[in-house]
Amino acid sequence: MTKVLICGDLAWADAEAKEMFAGLAEIVRMDSPDRDDFLKNLKPGGKYAGIICVYRHNISADFIGVFDSDIIFALAETGVKWIAHNGAGYDQIDISACISQGIKVSNTPGAVDDATATTALYLIISTLRQYSKAERNLRKGAWKSGLYSGRAFDLTGKTLAILGMGGIGTRIAELVHAFPMRVIYHNRRPAEGAPSWTEYYPRERLAEFLKGADVLAISIPLKQETEGLVGEEMIRGLKKGAIIINTARGKILDEDAIFRALEDGHLGGVGLDVYPNEPEVNPRLLEFDNVTLLPHMGTETKDSQKKMELRALGNLKDFLVQGSEKDLVLEMRPAGL
Repeated sequence: MTKVLICGDLAWADAEAKEMFAGLAEIVRMDSPDRDDFLKNLKPGGKYAGIICVYRHNISADFIGVFDSDIIFALAETGVKWIAHNGAGYDQIDISACISQGIKVSNTPGAVDDATATTALYLIISTLRQYSKAERNLRKGAWKSGLYSGRAFDLTGKTLAILGMGGIGTRIAELVHAFPMRVIYHNRRPAEGAPSWTEYYPRERLAEFLKGADVLAISIPLKQETEGLVGEEMIRGLKKGAIIINTARGKILDEDAIFRALEDGHLGGVGLDVYPNEPEVNPRLLEFDNVTLLPHMGTETKDSQKKMELRALGNLKDFLVQGSEKDLVLEMRPAGL
């Protein structure tokens, strides 16, 4: 029987997985304590030998590391044809190696949109209104000490600039429209699902896009070309007093450029849910009282986690039953899609 490897947690959809693959594939659990054991058991005679598909959760990296070229080549050698990644971001998988070995990779767009967007909304509200500092004050008995209304702003009438109008960016736009905020966005091309009341800014209008933003929300995937994208030039292109929100990936932001802009007052604040070297957080961030910080809470809800698990598992089943290529990552989609 076909073998499917569960590589990482199935916290909420374990029963559904058993039902989904009953009579279709044997479910094998990855229980290797380290990378060497995992690679050894992918070889003929090993407990993972002959697997065709892999369900992958980022937590597996705690034991076997990321899916770099070494792991991808070993998976290809044992016969893997599909990796269903649980998550919207897939920077822990070497996509170039997958392409070279003929392994397809899917992610879970849509399943993460609401939870990540509400996290962004919290960061926007907290940073504009000084709520993070206010709560810290209250907890230490300092009441409103150091809080100044001249540094706090309503959302109504402000302009939110979204960098990356995918599913998450679109959901952020829908949420802030209730205030309402004006929403502008920058993509490589106009987003098909963007609400009619949003305004698209192409590359040639990027300077105008930045200058008009009261809030810049980062919602793009981490790839080689996006690492450090929001750096000195882009940050200085924002109006003085603007804030930056990041719920995407920490390495998209140049931390040193952020520190300089906070120190000289160019940025009015920053709201972060992601960091370059998680779970490490640069201690310099703790020195600024106009920074709201969360420990990567974007999809930390039971509802979203279960949706993500079911969508990733569904992608595997669709491949096995129909040969379908649903939710392929961007690099593997046909041109124009």
